Amino acid sequence: MKQFFEKIKRIPWWGYALGAGFFILQRIFYRLAEWLSQILGTVNYAFECKIPFLDDPIKLIPAFVVIYIYSFVFWLCGPVAVSLTKKKNVVNFIVGMLIAYFIGFLFFVFMPTYMDRAAEGLTAGAEGPGIFKWLLRWIYSADGGDKAFNLFPSYHCLISLYCYFGVRKQPEISKGYQMYSLILTGLICLSTLFTKQHYIVDVFGGLAISLLVYIVVEKWNPGKKYEKIQE
Repeated sequence: MKQFFEKIKRIPWWGYALGAGFFILQRIFYRLAEWLSQILGTVNYAFECKIPFLDDPIKLIPAFVVIYIYSFVFWLCGPVAVSLTKKKNVVNFIVGMLIAYFIGFLFFVFMPTYMDRAAEGLTAGAEGPGIFKWLLRWIYSADGGDKAFNLFPSYHCLISLYCYFGVRKQPEISKGYQMYSLILTGLICLSTLFTKQHYIVDVFGGLAISLLVYIVVEKWNPGKKYEKIQE
């Protein structure tokens, strides 16, 4: 416990700003894309990414809404944890996350996707007593109600995986936190399916974009260039 508080003390002020900044940026991109797709009219050509024989067998499990909501906490903490690593890794993380966010944003604007929750029976499935169903109804109502947009790629999967990449193999970050980030990323991806917030294609799309951006940025390595400028 003492070591934990010592690490908390070492977190720079900009680490907290980084966590809050990326969280706010995600919300801005999400809502801005929704607005722009309406202004440009691309929302009129929105399509479903559903693959019936893969998506239909996945049942609604309201309890997974807890993990789905907890992902927002993970997104706040991820960049804060990255701030404890070397500057090269921090710069690479910032650049990569911004690129991944922007790619997702472009899909939302120019290739919008949707899910008809009413037709899927999800709004009816979320009815009834219990805290999990209440939270599910709250999530649905805050995210389009009977019809949800901006499904592909799943920002939940994209951001969560990149938060893991930010701490992966970093000596300043404990193995425990690295494993926690990896496992939580997997659970968050599952939560998007079991809360029926996304189709399978959305999940793999988000993961693929995150992975590809990470590989490209690591090869480009802007953090190393930043270190040379600072010398």
